[in-house]
Amino acid sequence: MHDERFSGLRRRGFLAAGAWAAALALVGCGDGTGDDPADSGDGKPGKGGRLRAAFAGGGASETLDPHLANLFADAARAKALYDKLADYGADLAARPRLAASWEPDKTLARWKVTLRQATFHDGRPVTAKDVLYSYRRIADPKQAYRAKASLEPIDLDASRAAGERVVEFVLKRPTAEFPNVLAAFGAYIVPENATDFDRKPIGSGPFRFVSFAPGRSAVFRRNDAYWDGAPHLDELELVVVNEESARVNALLGGQIEYAHELAPTTARAHEGKGQIEIVRLRGSAMQAFCMKTDRAPFDDKRVREAFFLIADRQELVDGALSGAGVVGNDLFGKGYEYYADGLPQRAQELDRARALLKQAGAEKLKVTLDTSAVAAGFTEAAGIFRDQAAQAGVTVDVKVGSKDSYWSDILDNGTLSCYRSGAMPIEAHISQRLLTDSTTNATKWQHKDFDALYQQAQATRDKTARAAVYERMQRRLYAEGGFLIWGFADWIIGTARTVKGVETEAPANTLDWARFDKVWLA
Repeated sequence: MHDERFSGLRRRGFLAAGAWAAALALVGCGDGTGDDPADSGDGKPGKGGRLRAAFAGGGASETLDPHLANLFADAARAKALYDKLADYGADLAARPRLAASWEPDKTLARWKVTLRQATFHDGRPVTAKDVLYSYRRIADPKQAYRAKASLEPIDLDASRAAGERVVEFVLKRPTAEFPNVLAAFGAYIVPENATDFDRKPIGSGPFRFVSFAPGRSAVFRRNDAYWDGAPHLDELELVVVNEESARVNALLGGQIEYAHELAPTTARAHEGKGQIEIVRLRGSAMQAFCMKTDRAPFDDKRVREAFFLIADRQELVDGALSGAGVVGNDLFGKGYEYYADGLPQRAQELDRARALLKQAGAEKLKVTLDTSAVAAGFTEAAGIFRDQAAQAGVTVDVKVGSKDSYWSDILDNGTLSCYRSGAMPIEAHISQRLLTDSTTNATKWQHKDFDALYQQAQATRDKTARAAVYERMQRRLYAEGGFLIWGFADWIIGTARTVKGVETEAPANTLDWARFDKVWLA
């Protein structure tokens, strides 16, 4: 990554924004102005206009298939077009969406979900058959759909439609937090038998499909029949701009009105200056190094513990995040329900780290750390950790990878990589990333006894007893897991001063994050 990503209006960033604008013109997206929005002048939502929002994306392989959503850009597009049965509130509790209600039986192994009255963009009602089709598609063993691991507790062969708008879910075992399954990242509801997602996607979401150019732009138009109220905007354009400096300059130049994921130094340079608005979602994004536990050198838990002790977390927060965050303690979900906050805060202990490496026969260890400019602070964190590791006699070779393919590259390849995550319940983090069959198990943490503890927690009706099981699981991850979680970063968004209604208390991945149906232009 280059230093100019933090430099505001340096020439290279400006040229990158210009190149992006030219690319949009080539794919026929126009200038994005839309109709002039109404300006109520009294702080009330105005109607009309096109909002242009920029995200880092995944390149030419991008798809509008909501079940393949993995990046924040994917999630924003999916949220515009589709709905889930539930989604996470700011407190990470499941909130009803297409589901009007849910109710378990006494065993916690059967749940009745009643759907609200909602329609797809083609006028068809959303029914129980659509829900079952969507979930069965996600669970296809031949595919790697994001929410597959989260839906694993459901016996989809036994589950059935008990009415047009009633689904009776039969579970493989008692699942106390089944509403989290309904809210799982990527668990979107599509019409029965839907297959054509990139040319003519049909959802029940707040916006209808207009056009899509993978790696460049997606345009959506207001759905006036949306069950949760029609959006204020006429149109929404989500554009891919991978360089943070280009997103900033496009925002400053009026080419976009919303820039997702700004660097802390950028926020500090522009906050309170009046040209753009800075929105900080405090402590939203987990920042980590991911150690693959199934291969050398990290198949030795002594090496993993040594790396935990090499990290100076405050230095990483100060240097990589410019202080815009808080230190982590090698556990996901700081401040969330079930977080094991009673464990001692780790500090750098170089002597102990060197002793552990010696015990493991790895005194002169050399390891490659994969990173990329795909996320704010990644290359800075890699450089800082390289210097910290050198103090313990470890040589870290920093390898900067492609922004377009980084997340797929590091899922199965390499041994050590920079990693981050938006918000989700601790239960969902475990189910999606830490079970033997989790589809995004980047650390390759695969332990049947750990899987069994997760199932025990889900079968425990009493919340206090369930919390005790989750604490036991976290203690093990703290001692020998593969995530070196060094911090929790503020999530930073920049908007034009005309943009109103952006939720300031919604961590990334929650219901009100990227909630463009509630935003308007003043």
